[in-house]
Amino acid sequence: MKETIPSVSQDDLEIIKATLNESSQAFGELVEKYQARLYNSIAHLFGPRDAEDIVQDAFVKAFQKLSTFRGTSSFYTWLYRIAFNTAVSYQRRHKTTTSLEQKKEKIGDYLPDKHDRPDECLEKKERAEKIQLALYLLNEEHQTILILREYEEMSYETIAEILKIPVGTIRSRLHRARICLKDAINQVLHKDFE
Repeated sequence: MKETIPSVSQDDLEIIKATLNESSQAFGELVEKYQARLYNSIAHLFGPRDAEDIVQDAFVKAFQKLSTFRGTSSFYTWLYRIAFNTAVSYQRRHKTTTSLEQKKEKIGDYLPDKHDRPDECLEKKERAEKIQLALYLLNEEHQTILILREYEEMSYETIAEILKIPVGTIRSRLHRARICLKDAINQVLHKDFE
């Protein structure tokens, strides 16, 4: 079964048209609709510390470039591409060596299920931290493709559009990223990072 790129919703099209007809208030509806999802995605990729600034910049750029939106993809895909490019530029400008402790800090808080027993909560938290740490040990290319496919559950075609690379390359990079993640998880499990 062939996956397809999601098309723009009718609701989003109407809001975009209203915004382009000088109703900047209408754009606020798009911000409300997509802000939390975009923040979570960017925070997962680049850490919560910078995500707020990146998302805010992405919405400003999206507003400024809204007339260039062609509607060949969903609005969120288009917005995500802007946010991703903004984040990559931000990372390049603020490039510093990230310590293991800083990578651990990017993991964020674990929210246990209210039905979990205390020992289950601790086990889930530890497992989530190890997986997140393993993810952050990967290079940026592998992190990005895993998060887009596994966390964001984007189709191969949507990822290809966002990253501007062929679908076949997405499939091979994803395969390699999964192997690297498995190796990184083994490394985390068998090495003391404290």
